[in-house]
Amino acid sequence: MSEQTPSPAEGPVQGPVPEEFHRRPYSFVRRGDRLTARRQKAWDDWAPTRVIDVPRVRTDTSVHPDHEFDATAAFGREAPLVVEVGSGLGEAVVHAAAQDPARNFLAVEVYKPGIADLLLKAGQAGVDNVRVVQANAPEVLEHLLAPASVDELWVFFPDPWHKTRHHKRRLVSPAFAELAARVLAPGGLWRLATDWQEYALVMREVLDASPHFENVHPGPIADDEHPDTGWAPRWEGRILTSFERKAREAGRVPRDLVYRRTE
Repeated sequence: MSEQTPSPAEGPVQGPVPEEFHRRPYSFVRRGDRLTARRQKAWDDWAPTRVIDVPRVRTDTSVHPDHEFDATAAFGREAPLVVEVGSGLGEAVVHAAAQDPARNFLAVEVYKPGIADLLLKAGQAGVDNVRVVQANAPEVLEHLLAPASVDELWVFFPDPWHKTRHHKRRLVSPAFAELAARVLAPGGLWRLATDWQEYALVMREVLDASPHFENVHPGPIADDEHPDTGWAPRWEGRILTSFERKAREAGRVPRDLVYRRTE
């Protein structure tokens, strides 16, 4: 679900696959949650106050349908809320929170070592406007977050699931767009980025077809002959992570998209 989440080739899935995975494809594969000593200390120091306690059903990344996030209680204030889906190691969200202390940031991630790294970065930077929820993103948008409660939604470099038979696991889909529309306030922005051209085209097709969103940077759909038309400029608010740098070095061109929630 995030740029830093290990790919299926990097290790075996731990434990049996829940029946829910067969009924509703998930866009991530869980890995081991073992923490290094450094990450364990960050978890012990910061998780009690910065990781949201969520009641579960079915799996340890699920969200109970009756539970709703109280942002004011979690952050100790009322402020515009930014949600990043697939925060990985936390580079983007911690940097953004440090640059924009007037807003609250909620990171959604399933990989515990990544969350621990995020907590470590936030602690080192003295950032106090980031909270984390360890949960499946569609369930966060469907159950945890209140309707029209989000100012911005970020999905940066989600797993592209290259193989055709795995395309159904891709996060950005018509069903996910409906959930995004549910939580975004009118006028709220959905920012996306991917370094895989084919997935970028799919993202545009999905969001252009949605009645709930309008492209902030409209233009003709790119094709093989004109791959650089109609994309949003690279957003300066997204820090250049090591992942994106490696993608560029490999010859892949990251694409940005920005859509606005219509009334």
